[in-house]
Amino acid sequence: QVQLVESGGGLVQPGGSLRLSCAASGNIFSLSTLYWHRQAPGKQRELVATITTDSNTNYADSVKGRFAISRDNAKKTVYLQMNSLNPEDTAVYYCRLNDGRRDYWGRGTQVTVSS
Repeated sequence: QVQLVESGGGLVQPGGSLRLSCAASGNIFSLSTLYWHRQAPGKQRELVATITTDSNTNYADSVKGRFAISRDNAKKTVYLQMNSLNPEDTAVYYCRLNDGRRDYWGRGTQVTVSS
């Protein structure tokens, strides 16, 4: 069984930065594609960033050039570096792991961008 635990969220001023982390248990991390999603109040959950097993990355247009996803297989952790944050980035951020057979989700971490 895989468990995912996000951390690093919080309150940040517009223009600021945060780095989210998502630590995984189990032994399939290095074989899995990893994702960051977010869900703002009253909105659907959206895909923000993807990183494959060979570290190819993809981003939503809304975060391209500002966010960076990375992974550390030795630490079983995926990161989301978020720069130039704006109030529209306020949301609960979730990580997802797909091992080719099923998805695993974390419980999320709140990011609030406000002055």
